[in-house]
Amino acid sequence: MTTPVPETTADQADFLERAAVAALEQLVGRPTEFRDGQLDAIVALIRDHRRVLCVQRTGWGKSAVYFVATRLQRDRGNGPTLLVSPLLALMRNQIEHANRGGIRAVTINSDNQDDWDAIDQALHDDSVDLLIVSPERFANPKFRATMLPMLLRRAGLFVIDEAHCISDWGHDFRPDYRRFAPVLRELSAEVPVLCTTATANDRVIADIVEQLGDELLVLRGPLERTSLALDVVSIPSQAQRLAWLVGALRLVDGSGIIYTLTVRDAAMVSDWLNRNGIRAAAYHGAEDAATKLSVEARLRDNDLKVVVATSALGMGYDKPDLAFVIHFQSPGSAIAYYQQVGRAGRALPNAVGVLLSGEEDERIQNWFINTAFPAQADAEAIVAMLDSQNEPVGVVAIERTVNIKRSRLTNMLKVLEVEGAIDRVGAKYQRTEQRWQYPVDRIAHITQQRHREQSRMRDYLNGEGCLMQHVRVELDDFDPQPCGRCGRCLAKAVVDVAIDHALAAEAVAFLRGHSIDIEPRKQRPDLKRIPPASQAQPGKALCQLDDGGWGQLVRAQLDEGKFGDGVADALVSLYRTWRPEPSPRWVTAVISDRPGDPVSDLARRVADRLRLPFVGSLDRREPRPAQRHMENSAQQHSNVDGAFALVSGHLPDGPVLLIDDTVASRWTVAVVAELLAGQGVPAVFPLVLAVGASDG
Repeated sequence: MTTPVPETTADQADFLERAAVAALEQLVGRPTEFRDGQLDAIVALIRDHRRVLCVQRTGWGKSAVYFVATRLQRDRGNGPTLLVSPLLALMRNQIEHANRGGIRAVTINSDNQDDWDAIDQALHDDSVDLLIVSPERFANPKFRATMLPMLLRRAGLFVIDEAHCISDWGHDFRPDYRRFAPVLRELSAEVPVLCTTATANDRVIADIVEQLGDELLVLRGPLERTSLALDVVSIPSQAQRLAWLVGALRLVDGSGIIYTLTVRDAAMVSDWLNRNGIRAAAYHGAEDAATKLSVEARLRDNDLKVVVATSALGMGYDKPDLAFVIHFQSPGSAIAYYQQVGRAGRALPNAVGVLLSGEEDERIQNWFINTAFPAQADAEAIVAMLDSQNEPVGVVAIERTVNIKRSRLTNMLKVLEVEGAIDRVGAKYQRTEQRWQYPVDRIAHITQQRHREQSRMRDYLNGEGCLMQHVRVELDDFDPQPCGRCGRCLAKAVVDVAIDHALAAEAVAFLRGHSIDIEPRKQRPDLKRIPPASQAQPGKALCQLDDGGWGQLVRAQLDEGKFGDGVADALVSLYRTWRPEPSPRWVTAVISDRPGDPVSDLARRVADRLRLPFVGSLDRREPRPAQRHMENSAQQHSNVDGAFALVSGHLPDGPVLLIDDTVASRWTVAVVAELLAGQGVPAVFPLVLAVGASDG
């Protein structure tokens, strides 16, 4: 039903404000008022039909702006809102809040494909107020060809949430966000556009404005979080950090989030906390949708004390009463840190954000910085390869030609498509007529900027002065002043924990006993299945290279070229705990090309301790590049395929225990297992020192 609009401008302004307040109260379910700046954004959208960039602190209520604007547009007979949202966790929050406020919200994403036809029909029936899609949906040719034109024609409001992802100067750049500039050019000037973020400094804002147009109205508010007390604690040792966490979580009331930089550390920290009586669950992008949904709900219902998460549980996750956010490792920038720590204390008078720092932080940060963009040679090789083809080419075919990691290749293909250098044809790609040149200067400047941000984060950890003020300065906030409540302002710990040294010793044993499963390869890069009888069996790795358990010692001994009896004993202990079935009857090794063949030497000592015969069954046919230099599955498989031969002679009967130093791609294990199976070995069980980047 369309609401009549008063005739006079004054009446219109008053009517709009009253209608907006009514929509807000319906949304929250009680009498309330707008926060500073919210009504200004709504008026700019609804009355003035502006394109608005809203930069406000976490917890300010950016979603309330587009929910209320959606309600007002629909009450005026306008079409549904199209909302772009970057994470499934955020989409689920948005749908729950919208529906609770009387807004009919639906989403199209990879987890609900069975519902797409019904959603399409509901859109045509005008029974949807808000459609939420991911930025990646705009890369889908079918969506662009069939649904997007209808949505742009009928939309009452277009919203780009977490708009800092548009900018490759930002901390969380997503190439698909680059698609919105041409999309907005197809949108009627009468349709208002809202871009929202909490983490855009001056450089990022300028980049967004450059892409989306000078007419973008920028509304910024102060980023101060008066409920949040920040602190930093430097604990280089992972084991001591684990002990600190147990002590801290026993002191701090309420529930919260612990952030880690890697998926493995999220699982490891969660396991440790549960072993110490603290209800915890891991959350990361590798988990299936049902598991993530369950963890989100359990945290929201306070069924968990803590969720240990990667950045997959970052932007937009809304639990207003989160009492704490603790970082197990330091992010690479203050901007990324503010995004995550801002989850805490949205509806509490007091919450804490503690940043722990460890010896592995900078190594992990550098990996993220250095792999953010494909190397120039790789990018140019992709374009040259597509240039040479007369028909569209798939990803696997590109990987056979270009030695580039799958995730980086996918990212590069997105960028090239957005820039018009290539077209996507189904699941394949072809070159366009448009000239393309690798943006050397821009990538160099961005990489330098990220190293500067990393340096500024070190200043946050090790410097002096107010912590909240430091973060606000990094975000180019207005008039940042000392907060008076952080650990530096108070000159005392926000969470005062003395590390229990007995518990730290237990943590060392835990880390050293935290083995890693090695799943066998089941198909080749060309998608042909490896016969089950020729596959390796599930295996075990002693550690992650460089981790806080055995990882640092293994790294040092790898560099030295000799493995000590301590790691040999640890492999034996792991084997006896594992107890693979059917039990191996003999031991062999992936022969090393290092002087002295330290892997075979290690395997002999393991065999002696297990009282099993060692048989040097393998030889290397020819030198090959180190497997760590091979970036994708096709290159990795090709590099080891045919690299090994069986030593002439009869192999022992029964299953074999296959020893190697490191495993990463798992192709060395797969190729060797298939070779041994071809000679009648019934089962090959891999047992390796470390999962890392030095496979082979």
